[in-house]
Amino acid sequence: MDLQHLRDWIGRSEQRGDEVTAVPVAALSATLDRDEPLPSRGSELPPLWHWLYFTPLARHREIGEDGHPKRGGFLPPVPLPRRMWAGGRLEFHHPLRVGDEITRDSTIADVNIKTGRSGSLVFVTVRHEIRNAQGLAVSEEHDIVYRDAPAPDAPVPPPQAAPADAAFWREITPDPVMLFRYSALTFNSHRIHYDRSYVTEVEGYPGLIVHGPLIATLLLDLQRREQPAARVKRFTFKALRPVFDIHRFTVCGRPDADGRGLQLWTRDHEGWLTMQASAEYS
Repeated sequence: MDLQHLRDWIGRSEQRGDEVTAVPVAALSATLDRDEPLPSRGSELPPLWHWLYFTPLARHREIGEDGHPKRGGFLPPVPLPRRMWAGGRLEFHHPLRVGDEITRDSTIADVNIKTGRSGSLVFVTVRHEIRNAQGLAVSEEHDIVYRDAPAPDAPVPPPQAAPADAAFWREITPDPVMLFRYSALTFNSHRIHYDRSYVTEVEGYPGLIVHGPLIATLLLDLQRREQPAARVKRFTFKALRPVFDIHRFTVCGRPDADGRGLQLWTRDHEGWLTMQASAEYS
């Protein structure tokens, strides 16, 4: 790969506009199995639910074999077959609300190549700033990782045991209906989340992959269920291992000793750590 060519995308930017409408909020609430009143104008958007907006709008002829838009355009044309949401860092300055007119300014902040056990990895960091009439509402850095399909004899990275000191937790059954509904809500056509024959026969995974942002949303949903009065100011998360629809997984949390935040993580059916996160309160 020509790293300098890919790094030429650093600084490239785009702006999108949208409106915070009520139906996606109600639909995600139903997907997460929440018992909440229907949102109305002025209803506050929970942290991370801004991912329901600014959805990708590539024309059907612009979609690649994996269901993603073809490479190039705003994102650099990384010539690796697998693309995953690796993590992110977010700051919530003030709430978005149903009825808000919003804009998102996005900039390619960095492009780097690393070599892992399974081959080359390209990390692309995108910085987003989302504004409403009151000004900057959400600052976000979004990490995307591109990788090679591993060779059959490639070593498997050793898993890390999940912490055993959760103060509260919730078991999640990631069935295909949940994954379909989240894909539809975010207009995410990546086939690894809904096309079982593609994900198992082409990409070689054992089942449908649970969306990284869905898992992150479930972690903060756990926080809302357990500490509804706390307001999240900052949130950081990192995906460590994929989660598949063929097994249940558990979202876990533990308050910080000083009461100013929360450690969050997901544990798979074998006890391995799959996502690590932290929330800081305002």
